[in-house]
Parts: sequence; structure tokens; C-alpha cells
Amino acid sequence: MAADSMEIDDSLYSRQRYVLGDRAMHQMAQSSVFLSGMGGLGIEIALCFVAVQAVTLHDTKQCETWDLGCNFFIRKEDVLSQRRRVEVVCPRVAELNPYVHVDISSSALDDNTDLSFLRKYQCVILTEARLNLQKRVNDFCHSQQPPIRFIGCDAYGICVRVFCDFGDEFEVSDPTGEEPKEIFIQNITQDNPGVVTCMDNQPHGLQTGQSVIFREVGGMVELNGTTQQVSVLSPHSFAIRDTSLLQPYAHGGFFVLVKTPKTYRFETLEQQLCDPQVLIPDFSKPEAPLQIHAAMLALETFQEQHSRLPNVGCLQDADVLLKLTEEVNATLKNKLYLDAVEVVRPLQALATEEFFPRGDRYDGLRACIGESMCLELHKLRVFMVGCGAIGCEMLKNFALLGVGLAKSSGEVCITDPDLIEKSNLNRQFLFRPHHIQKPKSTTAAEATCEINPDLQVEAHLNKVCPATENIYNDSFYSSLNLVVTALDNVEARRYVDSRCVSNQRPLLDSGTMGTKGHTEIIVPNLTESYNSHRDPPEEEIPFCTLKSFPSVIEHTIQWARDKFENAFVHKPSLYNSFWQTHSSAEVVLQRMQTGESLEGSFQVIKLLSRRPSRWEQCITVARLKFEKYFKRKALQLLHSFPLDTRLKDGSLFWQSPKRPPTPIEFDLKDSLHFTFIVSTARLFAGIYNISYTEKDLSEEMVARILATVKIPQYSPSEKVSRSTDESAKKPDQMKMPVSSEEEREAIVQLEEAIATDRGLQMSPLQFEKDDDSNGHMDFVTSASALRATMYSIEPADRLKTKRIAGKIIPAIATATAAVAGLVALELIKVVGGYEFESFKNCFFNLAIPVIVLTEPAIVKRTLIRNNIYFSIWDCWTIFGHEDFTLSEFMNAVREKYGIEPTMVVHGVKMLYVPVMPGHSKRLKLT
Repeated sequence: MAADSMEIDDSLYSRQRYVLGDRAMHQMAQSSVFLSGMGGLGIEIALCFVAVQAVTLHDTKQCETWDLGCNFFIRKEDVLSQRRRVEVVCPRVAELNPYVHVDISSSALDDNTDLSFLRKYQCVILTEARLNLQKRVNDFCHSQQPPIRFIGCDAYGICVRVFCDFGDEFEVSDPTGEEPKEIFIQNITQDNPGVVTCMDNQPHGLQTGQSVIFREVGGMVELNGTTQQVSVLSPHSFAIRDTSLLQPYAHGGFFVLVKTPKTYRFETLEQQLCDPQVLIPDFSKPEAPLQIHAAMLALETFQEQHSRLPNVGCLQDADVLLKLTEEVNATLKNKLYLDAVEVVRPLQALATEEFFPRGDRYDGLRACIGESMCLELHKLRVFMVGCGAIGCEMLKNFALLGVGLAKSSGEVCITDPDLIEKSNLNRQFLFRPHHIQKPKSTTAAEATCEINPDLQVEAHLNKVCPATENIYNDSFYSSLNLVVTALDNVEARRYVDSRCVSNQRPLLDSGTMGTKGHTEIIVPNLTESYNSHRDPPEEEIPFCTLKSFPSVIEHTIQWARDKFENAFVHKPSLYNSFWQTHSSAEVVLQRMQTGESLEGSFQVIKLLSRRPSRWEQCITVARLKFEKYFKRKALQLLHSFPLDTRLKDGSLFWQSPKRPPTPIEFDLKDSLHFTFIVSTARLFAGIYNISYTEKDLSEEMVARILATVKIPQYSPSEKVSRSTDESAKKPDQMKMPVSSEEEREAIVQLEEAIATDRGLQMSPLQFEKDDDSNGHMDFVTSASALRATMYSIEPADRLKTKRIAGKIIPAIATATAAVAGLVALELIKVVGGYEFESFKNCFFNLAIPVIVLTEPAIVKRTLIRNNIYFSIWDCWTIFGHEDFTLSEFMNAVREKYGIEPTMVVHGVKMLYVPVMPGHSKRLKLT
């Protein structure tokens, strides 16, 4: 993002922009950050600053072997040449984003440093800094006008802490990060207080004390445009102010949540030490944050007294630290503590030597989990599906943990059919600009092996679905230790989960949406599977709503997206399919001339008869489309259902959420009209392989062509019943037959195509939302906005239209890194065969902020008889012989398990159901 021009490079930042909004993006583009400490924690933080103006990386240490286990930008040769950490990582951080200026500092930062140099920064972050220095820097930042945002954070093995101080008056413009929805009104009482009920009992999602603004209310018009504070009565009703003196509510209207900015007051680190408050992320151990805080303060005291950290495995140091911890009796507010003590084996179960350093890249990890567990990680055989944002983070974690080393016969197998796009570079940090349009999986594999050359990574380009079960078969799954999903859709997750259940393999799943993230751990015979629970399905927009009665902007965007798919993908594909079936144009011509009806010929005749052959004709077609979509459609609907139309119960037909359309008169001077014409013409030129120049796209040239276009007179037809029974109303449902004139024109076109060897192929388009030069988003945005205008709906800008039409999931690197880190912790527990109570699922929303760690859902077991139970993980095996019959199979089940089979099915196929006709004969079949 160029800070001087304040233009946001949407091709790079769109996913992050959807999360943060333009205001925050612009503020970041003008901000400079000072980041101290280039260890593993510091380098993780550096990845998140891909949209700021400048970053100064500060560090005074040299690269050590230890760093290879936590800093993915440091290589073995950097350690051997004793380079400074900051000098090594600077060019590699700068390579992530050309818009961000990255410089370095290796000056001392201690109790004697003059801190005035920090005034040029808007944010200061300290890692690997002693507490006294953190307090001193924090006091300086807090005292500035405006205050410099201060963050102090530390990671000690399995425990981490984060402290934030953003000043005395820090305004949060959007406290929740949720996009407000338009909720339609069923009724408003004339009472004190007035009670608002949502249409169709739709949940409003409000909280008492929030405010909403009313629009388009019929009857009680005094509410329109006013902001009212709500008091929630039920999930679909709430009370507002006194409405008893207002006009009676008649019909329609909707309300929208009003975002109210909230101001927070932060205290300094020094002040916080005297006023204990902590966030509890895991309610199964509510005392943990206080204990970690006490331990970390004791660690500070230990370092002051001994000028070192406690030695690994030293019981004497442990006793000293424990006594210091008992003396601590203070905690912090504005502070988050997280721990992963579950990954640590009880000390009595392991020899002290397990944790001793061995001079390799895994010393830091070994100090936490022991040598035996490190070796288990090295031997792992992992299958990861997806190499996008979460996949890149997971691969980095695999490399740092030493998961799947070649020398230990381990392997990480990854697969992803996608290619790298520019928008991926914002948060998929294994990729660089020169990787664009290269496969994600192979590129990610190469980048991962640069972090840790000992890894064995096999990269595939396949989807994991029923069509690839010949590759990812039962034998493949049986060779694995576990499966990791890094997917962006529920359907694929469900499929992978089903394969893991049938093959008794653990699955580690995670996902993000904006500031939200979740992780789910699925362990054979311990937990439920992903498919054991189902989220409610996404609401589909009814066809009649899309076609004739849109009420919110999502409807018009989906309509425009469907128009693109129908005109520029579906029809050209049908056309090509027809000519693949009828390869000889001469034979088709002869059969058409004799009046014979061919399957698919209806669409082909229409496409042939209306086929443009020059750019001018593409403009003409676009102009006729404008007339059809935005004028004639409205005229037809208003003819079929005049504004005074009433339903059988006497209520008005045109009342909220139904909106009556208003015909739009074409105006070339209107930029929206011009954009629709040009983008539509370009798309028709694309599918018909018609060339055009930049000059052809000019307003002058388009105006000259349009001046010659004759718009046929239009009179609304009687093809729609005037019945007010809504179930009978389907405007434009009848397909009008192709006229004889069109047939003649099609035959002429076909004769010309035969003579010139042209015209029997079209070029279907594939909707590409991230290429601003192809006209796809121009068409969808302008078509949606015009339809919204026609129905008095507020149009959406290009960014919002792109998100909805492209089904884009908002994303930021912070949430992605968080879920990948949480999954890596669970991976260690799975490999170690830990008890059920050790596993943790997580849900977080960084915008609020909320972090909740919970135990997974325990697997449900069904009692069959005596002590025989059955769960989703159970697989009973019956051994038969070559001529084993269905009857013998059922007898074997009776003998082995003592139960009477009631039916035999395979998937959705019924092999034997006694009540079904003829099934008794199947008992003799093998």
C-alpha cells in the first residue's frame, strides 16, 4: 500500500482489507513500528506487519544453533558464519512486501539508553526484554502525546504472555468486527415501550444497550431514520422507546445495528502490577494464568540474582525458582497468559537427561518435551491437505519441530491443486512475487526444505475427493500417523474426516474467518469426528427472490453473478458441447432446413442468430441487455403487479421485504451505465473471440456506436397471471419459442460459418475476481448496482461486491498463525498418545478479544448388549472364504457377536432388507 497516495493495492491486500476496513488500513500505511528481539517470537510478529509504512528491526545477538528451531529465517550457514540475527532476517522480511520500508538497529537498548529516538514510531514492541526495561520503555511511550502504542511479550517454552498499553483514550470504532445485517420487521406495537418483532422469527443478534436505525417503515413513519436503543426481549424481538403516540405500524421496514465507537483506558505496566486482573482462556484450569504470572515474575528475579536463566534439568535451580514464585503475589490487567503444560510429561516418567541440550536445532524443543518425543516427531508420516495460508504456517511449524525427517523414515505429504495468486502473498509467507502462477504445493515444499533441509516433503497437485481415491486409498491412509487439514470449505473437511474415521487415523482441523479462528482435534476411539456435528446449512436465496423480488444487496450481487455464469460460462459450454456431438455443420444445416428438432438446438439457434461478429455488435448486444435487465424487467413486473395490487387477505402485494422496481432510462453520461455497457461488450467479445482496441473502449467511440443502435418498442406481455396468489407468480417463467426469423438468421450464420470455417466454437470464461483487467468484476459490480438502484436498494462498492460474488473469506496473518500454532501443540499430544483430558479444542475472536480452550467432545458409545459397545470408530471384521454367502456372513455375525442382524447395507446401498421384495433371494448370493 503506497502511503503517499493512500491507494490500497487490492490485489494484494483485499483479504486483510475485508477484516480491518479502510480506515485501519490507511492508518497502518502511515505508521512506523519498532520491533525489538529477532528470536522466534519476534520473527513471528514481523510477519504480521505487511501493511505498515516502515518497520525497524532491532536486535543485538548473533545467530546460534538454538535459533534454527524457532526462527525460520535463519539458516545453518548463518550460524556457522556467526552473523548477527538482525542482519540475516532483515532482507528476508523486506522481501515479503515491497511497500514496507524495513531497516535495522543493533544499538544497545537497556536502562541507560536515551529513549527519545522512539518518538518517530507509532508502535513499539519488545520481545526478549527484561521486565525493568519493558516498564521503562512503556512509561516513556505512555507519556507521549499522542501516546505511542506499547506491546511487551515473552515466550518461555510452553508459556507465553502479552501486555498491551494503547494510552489513556484509545478509541475502538468497531468493538465486534461483525458486519451489520438488514433485519426485516414483522410488527411494531403502539405501546410504551414499543416492541419490535422480526419477520419470520429471524434472530436479530442484538444485545441490550445497543442501538439500531430504522428504514422504510410503513405507517409508523416517525421511526424512519431515527436511532433507537434496544432492550432485548427474545432472540427475535426487542423493546425500544415509547411508540404509543406514533402513528400505527402498517407494514414493512427494516433495522440495522448502529456501530458505536468505544473508548478504552489503558494503564501502564507499572500500574498494572498493583491491580491484578487476568483473562482466563481455559476454564478447566482457572488458576493457571495467575500461576504463570507468578512464575514469570519469579523468573525475572532469578535472572537478576544469577544473571542467567535456570539450567535445564537442574533440581537446585528449580527449588530456588519455586521459592521465588511463592513470594510473588501480584498479577496484571491488559495481559494475556497462555500455557501448554499438557505437552510436558511428568518428570518422574522421564530421565533428566531427556531434556539436556545436544547442540542441535532442537535444543529449545527438547527442553520442553524431551528427546524421546523429538524422535517420535522425526519419524512421523503426515498427510496435509491444502497449502494455503494455514498450510504455509503448518509447514513452517513442521520444519521447526522436525516433523517427518528423511533420516528417520518420516515424511510430510502435501497436496493442493491451486496456483499462487498475488492476493496469497499477503499472508502465505512461503510464497514470493516470482512464485505467482506456480503450484502452491511444490513451491511450499521447496520453501519448507529451505527452513529445514532434513525434512522429507512430497508434494502433489491433487484434490482429495472421491475421484482421487485410487491415489489416496486405504493403503495410503494406513501408512500415515496422522492427517492435517488446511482447507477453506466444509465439504472437503467432511470428506477427509470420513476417510480418517474409516481408516482409524487422527485428524487435526483448523480454520479462520477474519479475526476468528478454531481448532478441532479428532482422535480415534477418544473424540467425536468432524461429521459428528453439523453447522446449520447456509441459507439459499429463493429463485423468485433473485429473479424478481430482491430486497437486500446480497440478492442483487448474486443475481449479477448468476447472469455472468449463465451468459459467459454455461451457454458457451452448451454451444461447444452441441458441436462436439454434431461435428458436421453441413449435416446440422440440412437437418435444420428440413425442420428437424435436434437436442440442444434451441439454445444453439438463439446463440447463432444473435451472434456478434464485430466490436460494434458487442456494444449493441450490451445495450440491448441493459434495456432488458433494467427497464423492461421493471415494466413487465409493474404491468403484472401494479403498485395497488393486494393479496387475498387484503394486504398490499408490494410491501417490505418486496420492493417495487423503477425502470431505468439509459444515460451514457452515467458512469455506472457506461461501465455496464463496456464490460458486457468486452465479455461478449471474449466468448466470441472478437478483438478490440483501447480506443474502442473510449466514451467517444462507445457513444458513436450507441447512436446507431435502435431499441425496439416494448409493450408488457400478459404472460404473467394477475392472480395475487403468490405461489402462482413466476414472472418470465415461460420460454418463448424461437421465431422463424431467428431460425433463418441462424441458418444464414451457419452457412457463413461453414463457408468461412468460423463460428463453431466459443470460449467460455472462468470467473476471476482478482484480475481487475479482465472486466469480470466490472460487469458484476455495475450490474448489481444498477439492479439495486432499480429496486431502491443501496448499492455496494466494488470491494464488498467482490467479497460476496467471489465468496471470499476475510483473512489476516495473525489468526492464521494462531490456529497453526495451536494445532502444532495438539500434534505433539497425539504423537505422544496423551490422555483425553490433555487435548484442547480452541475458539478465538481476536476482535473482542475472546480465547476459549475446551476439551473435545468425547466419542459417544452405544450399548448393544452386555459389554458390547459400538462407536463411529469401531470396525468389526468377519473372516469368510471365497464362496462366502450373505447368509453365512449374517450367521458369522450372530456367532461372533451374539446379535441378530436386521439389515445389511453398504454406504447408501441396501444389500439385504427383509421387508423389501426379492431380498430373501439374496441370502444365497456370495
